[in-house]
Amino acid sequence: MRAVITGAAGSIGHACVQAFRNLGAEVVGVDVVPSAADEHHLIDLAGPDCGRELAAALSGRGVDVLVNNAAVGHGKDALSTGVAEFDAVVAVNLRAPFLLSCALHPNLSMNGGAIVNVSSVHALATSSPVSVYAATKGGLQALTRALALEWAPDVTVNAVLPGAVDSPMLDDGLRRAGKNLAAFEAAVPVGRVGQPGEIADA
Repeated sequence: MRAVITGAAGSIGHACVQAFRNLGAEVVGVDVVPSAADEHHLIDLAGPDCGRELAAALSGRGVDVLVNNAAVGHGKDALSTGVAEFDAVVAVNLRAPFLLSCALHPNLSMNGGAIVNVSSVHALATSSPVSVYAATKGGLQALTRALALEWAPDVTVNAVLPGAVDSPMLDDGLRRAGKNLAAFEAAVPVGRVGQPGEIADA
């Protein structure tokens, strides 16, 4: 089994890398920054050629799973968000999954492969001030449903919608909101935030 995982250097991405390796998979990681823990392809997913770059790196090899996990957070309110900022978030969170999925479709369809898009609870029930981030995750949900219909039965397409997960993105959001983790977790029904490995298992 060969799995391609974007955002491989991040918390959930690294957990996905380990989970697939534990299953005996060959993992192809993708990120824009180097990782001390794992080797991966350095591809800027904000760029319009990211799909072609990844397809070229795979050289036509079959792919069983594509995990579109990479994302950038955006914690500014709508009125404070400029066009360039909006485009930057959309490029990574929504355009890149589209481009990568299309570029790897031939590889995935060789083996009846699967795409898993890591969306977010913000696609369904959001908070303030993350309007642009929420919009990209809502768009990723819609893209997931559309591609699942277009590409069945050759490629299956599903999404995972994490809630709050222990990660630098959560830490940054709590810092901006002036909240601490303990108070935040007290409001979570299970009394804690999720762990990256739990998302990887899903």
